[in-house]
Amino acid sequence: MYNILKSNSEIWGQFSKKEEYSPKQLDSHERFNYSYSMHKDVSNPNVSKYLIQNGFQVEYPNNRKFAVCLTHDIDDIYPPLTHTLLSSFYCFKQLNLKELKKQVSWKITGRTNSPYINFRKIMELEAKYDAKSSFYFIASENDPRRFRYNIEDIENELKFIVDNGWEVGLHGGYYSYNNLDEILSEKRRLESVLGKNIIGFRNHYLRFKTPDSWKILSKAGFKYDTTFGYSDMVGFRNGMCHPFKPYDLNENKEIDILEIPLAVMDVALFDVADSVEDAWNYAKKLIDIVEENNGIITILWHNNVFDNPFRSSWSLLYEKILKYCYEKNAWMTNGAEIWNWWNDGY
Repeated sequence: MYNILKSNSEIWGQFSKKEEYSPKQLDSHERFNYSYSMHKDVSNPNVSKYLIQNGFQVEYPNNRKFAVCLTHDIDDIYPPLTHTLLSSFYCFKQLNLKELKKQVSWKITGRTNSPYINFRKIMELEAKYDAKSSFYFIASENDPRRFRYNIEDIENELKFIVDNGWEVGLHGGYYSYNNLDEILSEKRRLESVLGKNIIGFRNHYLRFKTPDSWKILSKAGFKYDTTFGYSDMVGFRNGMCHPFKPYDLNENKEIDILEIPLAVMDVALFDVADSVEDAWNYAKKLIDIVEENNGIITILWHNNVFDNPFRSSWSLLYEKILKYCYEKNAWMTNGAEIWNWWNDGY
């Protein structure tokens, strides 16, 4: 694959993200954003298209034409005060007393009743459409906004997820994304609670440095990453709508980790869209483009929108996406299954 891409210097520069090696500008979270990139047409996976034009072919299980990698970042398992206040106000305004009780009673009845511990509900929704997903959990103790949670508190939930064929991966800590020792510590902590090894990773706040993050994750023993997307835009960050092994321009060699690039994050989608209908049009367009190019589209929907009265349209849109892809006979699965399939044949 590299030889094909290297034959076109413009395509190679976009694929390898040469512009991110010594960036002139980063945001307050030290991220390279879409707004800083010279490649603005991120709805066009032109690197993948170039590969296809030069003989690259992908065959999905059961002759599916394309795949959807479904993912959830678990930033919180207990609603912060702002959520509780906004939810209560919204429910009171709508005279929805049943939902109002649900949003506030968990503080009395016990943390296990938190509306954010909704993984089984999400799994049930996905199962309706023959889909599975990945859940990435935080195992760090430090965060720029607030303490998030102790992963030990939901040991039974983690085991339920993996026992039913979904995936648990690591949502790397905000301050540890560039620290091998810290990432290893978080990985061990999550594996200790889960009782099995994990292979998948996405970093908190999508903090990522090209190519250093890939190298650290490879050394930490992760098989795949799915952080590589923009926090301020939806689309294809390096023109790829297929998984790929990154290439280190400094050392002139492949990095031993599979990147399943992130295309659609709920927060970014609703930031760029003017309405729910506009958000659907963005998502539908990208799905159709991925289908046309026999690719994989990675979708990130946070768990906190599924039991959120003032963001109910977000969870409804997620189901609309599932239904649309199901009707297109897409392979909708988690990152671990995609890695296993890719590792076997590509």
